[in-house]
Amino acid sequence: MSLSNRSVIGVCGAGAMGAGIAQVAAQAGHSVLVLDRDADALERGRDALATGAAALVKRGKLDAAQSEALRRRVRWTLEAEDLADAELTIEAIVEDTGVKARLFRRLESITREDAVLATNTSSLSVTELATDLTRPARFLGLHFFNPAPVMKLVEVVSGAATDAGVAADAKALMASWGKIAVFARDVPGFIVNRVRSATTY
Repeated sequence: MSLSNRSVIGVCGAGAMGAGIAQVAAQAGHSVLVLDRDADALERGRDALATGAAALVKRGKLDAAQSEALRRRVRWTLEAEDLADAELTIEAIVEDTGVKARLFRRLESITREDAVLATNTSSLSVTELATDLTRPARFLGLHFFNPAPVMKLVEVVSGAATDAGVAADAKALMASWGKIAVFARDVPGFIVNRVRSATTY
């Protein structure tokens, strides 16, 4: 399966980054499902998306009808099973290897066999996060920068087992979202954070 602008997008985590990624995907025309285990977090995420959509109207990027359509393309859920039909699911939760790995094992048991799973981690090893997955070829990093609707760069990070075609499809999809997508090696900090750290010495 190739990712396209018709793909259903899942987002795990309704915080600032997750809500921002959801907005970007919905603005590109996707149906989006946002998962969080906290109902209050989902409500905050919904409010953040509404604020982002309103800002686009204020800046003349969307009219009122388009803004409403954007908001309607995003659904919010507490049930992981609702992500079963997502063709790409992007995780944006706490930076903890164990927590993320458990989530991905759960997602792999729910989503279709040709689905792509991605982590938004800024520093953890993509290869390590895929260690216990049965389909590591369909797992990669998509590192957005905060705030996701504003920042253009996305680092596309392949783990040791990531299929080159999956990474290429993900890079093309990010470009279709209006992002500047670049391939990055699976090393601490990837490109930007690694350079930033180096310049502090």
